[in-house]
Amino acid sequence: MHKNDPYAALRIKEFNIFLLLRFALVFGWSMQFIVIEWQVYALTNDELSLGIIGACEFIPAFFMAPFAGHIVDRKEKRNLFACIIALFSLISFGLFWLTSQTIETTWHTTSILIGIYSLVFFGGILRAFFGPTIFSLIALLVPKHVYPNAATWSSSTWKGASVTGALVGGFLVAWIGVHHTLGIIFSLVIVAFILVFFIKKKPVLNKKINESIKESLKVGLRFVFSDKVVLGALTLDMIAVLFGGAVAIFAVFAKDVLDAGPTGFGILNAALSLGSILTMLATTYLPITKNTGKKLLIAVFGFGVAMIVFGASKLFWLSVIALFVAGIFDGVSMVIRQTILQLKTPDDMRGRVGAVNSMFVGSSNELGALESGIASKLFGAPLAVVLGGCATLITVVAMGLKNTDLRDLDLTEDIEASKSE
Repeated sequence: MHKNDPYAALRIKEFNIFLLLRFALVFGWSMQFIVIEWQVYALTNDELSLGIIGACEFIPAFFMAPFAGHIVDRKEKRNLFACIIALFSLISFGLFWLTSQTIETTWHTTSILIGIYSLVFFGGILRAFFGPTIFSLIALLVPKHVYPNAATWSSSTWKGASVTGALVGGFLVAWIGVHHTLGIIFSLVIVAFILVFFIKKKPVLNKKINESIKESLKVGLRFVFSDKVVLGALTLDMIAVLFGGAVAIFAVFAKDVLDAGPTGFGILNAALSLGSILTMLATTYLPITKNTGKKLLIAVFGFGVAMIVFGASKLFWLSVIALFVAGIFDGVSMVIRQTILQLKTPDDMRGRVGAVNSMFVGSSNELGALESGIASKLFGAPLAVVLGGCATLITVVAMGLKNTDLRDLDLTEDIEASKSE
């Protein structure tokens, strides 16, 4: 039996650099999400416009993901990551330019919205590459027995950046306005671009250079859909994000339901992420390995209940607490899912499996934004969130009854075996 080291991954220099640049990227990305949602809703005062943002990012991210996974498995990861960050900087600068006073006074609102939606669409294309590239790179930075710990710290960094990014984004919109906030975001992306070159180039582990795109995609999809544990974990998260999440319409709750303004908007976003990061940091000391499948089912069920409370709440403090609790359950779910994927995925197809993960979970954020916008338009924001939470609970019960491989999953032996390799 090996003693658990909660700081195992942090003892590796390149992994620390990776965490720093990932924090800068996600911090900026979270701020950008807040700013775009707030700006678009301010321009249109229409819930459906928030759903359109989700659609603009979902469509390219979803349909490009399989091809992105194929490319990621064939390319050197450090330089590919640098290219993606460089292109993302163009989006950040474009949004900064579109919100300048000159553009706002000379362009029609419709033209500005088209510009924003176009940049978001371009971001969706890049989003298809971000997930599989990061998933593949982590496995090249740390030894296999450190994968679970690295996955926890990486997820915690992502959530930590989301917490501070969402909170700071809301405050900055109120203090210095949309345009200058986007200028800060552009600067953060440039910092991340510089940091990536402190990581050395990594070997390409996929030796099937001549494999066709069609065959490559078939192999990746076959692996995911033949493994009931991996497929079940991805499905649970997808449904929870697609129907149970309500991030895309937080602006509606902050402005119209809770009367909390842009600062309250940032606090609502931060509350969800804060619960997640505290939970994930706790799991570095108390790894979730025993009865893993049951804990995953309980976590997603708890997330659904908390979102129902949030949807029904008319009190700001109760809404914040409900989102904090939802974040706690979401943190448990994320750590378990990332650990499952890192341990179960063969090295030569990490890009493709990471791409499928992006299709299931990453893209469901954007599709969920579209679903939330449409449901909010049809039923009102509170009822839309309550119905989504109920759909999450039904999915968990069905998965627990049907997928026994996932329900009975225990990762203790897998992790101990990886430590001895």
